[in-house]
Amino acid sequence: MNEKEILSLWRKGLSKNKVAEIYKRRYNQQIKLIRAEVVNRHAGKFIGSYEALAVVEKIIYKYLQEKCQF
Repeated sequence: MNEKEILSLWRKGLSKNKVAEIYKRRYNQQIKLIRAEVVNRHAGKFIGSYEALAVVEKIIYKYLQEKCQF
């Protein structure tokens, strides 16, 4: 999930918590797919709600800073 997708969900009216939940679910699903291969069974790390919220908040904050420059 990239920045554009996160911002589009947020601009549609979803709360940052809901966007973080969606981000966490998609990220962890990608890690599961990577870990399904025997070679990569220890690769990656699952993230929790707090880490996902931190990523989403950083992206939203950066967007607002760029938008509101004088």
